[in-house]
Amino acid sequence: MADATTYPVNLTNCGVEISVASAPEQTVTVGQSATEILYSLGLADRVNGTSVWFNPVLPQYAEANDEIERIANDDPSFEAVVNKRPDLVAAQYEWHVGPTGSVASRDQFHELGINTYIMPADCDTKDNSTGDDGTRTAAFSTDSIYKGITELAEIYDVQDAGEVLITDLTAREQRAIDLASSLDLPQDLSAAFWFSSTDLGVSPFVAGQLGAPGYMMEKLGIRNVIESDDEWPTVGWESIARADPDVLVIASMDRRRFPADDIEAKREFLRSDPVTREMNAVKNNRIVEMDAHAMSATMRTIYGLESLAEALSNMSFNE
Repeated sequence: MADATTYPVNLTNCGVEISVASAPEQTVTVGQSATEILYSLGLADRVNGTSVWFNPVLPQYAEANDEIERIANDDPSFEAVVNKRPDLVAAQYEWHVGPTGSVASRDQFHELGINTYIMPADCDTKDNSTGDDGTRTAAFSTDSIYKGITELAEIYDVQDAGEVLITDLTAREQRAIDLASSLDLPQDLSAAFWFSSTDLGVSPFVAGQLGAPGYMMEKLGIRNVIESDDEWPTVGWESIARADPDVLVIASMDRRRFPADDIEAKREFLRSDPVTREMNAVKNNRIVEMDAHAMSATMRTIYGLESLAEALSNMSFNE
């Protein structure tokens, strides 16, 4: 068994010094990643409000999640979060709770005696000052996911649960990599990840080299045809079609901020647009649906790695 937490817990979290005097009793999450990690650590009873959802909660936590107020599907207001009287606000993205946070700055919460914690996956090896989605300064690694789990487990004094979760995730990660290694995949297999678009037909948001999809592709021996270091750059369909990726991975989500959030709208566009319908991935139906949440730097990225490896195992590349 791991040692019990010694309070206060003092951490440098995304460049900000925080000190947690005791295990938080009430937590509001701003982002699905923080929510699901807390549930996975057995801490659903410490969560009294959630927000910012892309996909349904993991099935094993559906019953617990139903008992917790969803403050907002997207960005909550500062007042809505504060009214829940949390001891800690746990956020997935720095752009929600950061220097110019869309919900509030960390200082605004700290002035009210409310601690904040941002998942390290959104700030380690990443510069969020370049815009909403930020730019990776180095490749995303699942080490930042495990760091977040370890630190939250320490904050809530559930280190044993943290170790169990990390052991499970690392094993799943390795199994997915081993599966891909066992396949007779083309040597220069390429792919692109399409998250969404502000409108169908306009330049889509596609995954850059260094984010979570870049990690998946690197681990499975796939070349990303998008060469940007931005997290989600917009790239024209003509450029993507010229690169002609062997596989297209498209995001599935409940969010409906943009028309292309709808997975069926994505599929219909790819089949009907005169540029995209000529791409090899479309003509050969090498299109993989993936939870949008897995395409962000989250615990679910490992689930996405699994689903991509399994999809590749069922594909033919003999054209």
